[in-house]
This record gives sequence, structure tokens and C-alpha cells, in this order.
Amino acid sequence: MLHTPPLRIALVGDYQGQVLAHQAIPRALELAALALDCDLAPVWLPTDTLRQASDLDGYAGIWCVPASPYRSTAGALTAIRHARETGTPFLGSCGGFQHAVLEYARHVLGWHAADHAETAPMAELPVISLLSCALVEETGLVELRAGSRLAAAYGTTHALEGYHCRYGINPALQASLLAGPLTAVAHDTAGEVRAVELTNHPFYIATLFQAERGALQGRLPALVAAFVRACQLKQAKYTVQPA
Repeated sequence: MLHTPPLRIALVGDYQGQVLAHQAIPRALELAALALDCDLAPVWLPTDTLRQASDLDGYAGIWCVPASPYRSTAGALTAIRHARETGTPFLGSCGGFQHAVLEYARHVLGWHAADHAETAPMAELPVISLLSCALVEETGLVELRAGSRLAAAYGTTHALEGYHCRYGINPALQASLLAGPLTAVAHDTAGEVRAVELTNHPFYIATLFQAERGALQGRLPALVAAFVRACQLKQAKYTVQPA
């Protein structure tokens, strides 16, 4: 009989009990596990404990969670790079979105001076900058690009989502950042980018909004379900039937 071990999910971020998203994420994963009939083993990984790619070995998926600035930007980027380079399912929300863009700018585009204005306000190349309008405890309509993995996860091309965020993609660098394979797949009603995905990766989605918040109202977030399903598929690919 084939034994399926629990899906180990790395939650990359510095846990804070008072952060709403950190309260929501375990519940969202519980709802996904119930819906998909699987056993999940989420593990919180503080960013300052991640020093090399091998620290992420054995995880079926990586979720870079909200509440930045992180204790270690380098640790967060190590996890994101590992997910991108190994094809490990990746979800980034809020701070995870910002750092996914930063990791791509540095390690794919070769923009070595790329930085985050929250932690480096005098940065030469701030790929993440202050939003023109802060999205602190705001909710808004998001338009999802037809044909994207994100739209497939939702089963529609629009969604109502909540935020707790002050930083996003620098508009002056947006066109160069998102020329591909990292592409914009969601915008708000003003046309601002609210999600990206990698077209050359099995599952790599990062959102400025926090879809996990729906779990606090008892709703299974469609994006979290899609992420867990991608983790299931990855684990199944490497699970060997015993003789």
C-alpha cells in the first residue's frame, strides 16, 4: 500500500501572533487540507534561520508570508530563490510579493543594486517603493488576467480581496520588471499591479493582497487551495510505490 507522508509546507516569515494574516494562514491551510483530503504539516521558518538553500530541502511548498520587514531579507530571498530555481510551488502574499519581485530583480534580471525602500530608503534602485495610496486594512476589487494560473485558481477573472500594505512595485521600473517571464496577472480598478506569476514555473504566484484572510470568515481561499494542490502534485511526482 502506498504511504503518503504529510505535505510539509514552509511558512517563511517571522511569526507574530497579533498579525491578522498569521492568524489566518493556519486556518486557510486547515480548510485546504479538508477540501483536498490531505495531511498538511506547515512549519514556520523564521527568516534569520535560513542561511542556505538546503534549509528548504524536504518541503513540498514554500509560502513567503506577510509582516515585513523581515528579520533577515537575505533569508527570505534564499527561500524564494530556492522555490524559483527548483520548481517548488511558491506562494507569496503581501511582504512575500514584495520580496519575490526583489529576488527576481536581483537574481534573474541581474539588478544587483535592486532594493526595498522600506528597509533601504536611499536605495539606488528601489524596485519596491511606497504605494501612491496605502492599502492598510483596505478591501478592493481585483481583475485577474484571463488564462493566468491565478485566474484558473479562482475560476473567474475578478475577486474582492483585502490588504494591509504600504509598498508595491515601483511604477518607474514596472515595465522592465514585468516584461517576462515574471508577468502581471492582477490589477486593481485603477490599473495598479496586484499580483504576478512566473510563466516558466509549475506554480509561482505572488499577490499584494492577502487571500488567506477569507479563512477567518470560514471560507476556503481559492488561491490557498490551488497552492496546496500544486504541493500535492509535486509530492506525488517524487513518491515511490514500494515493491
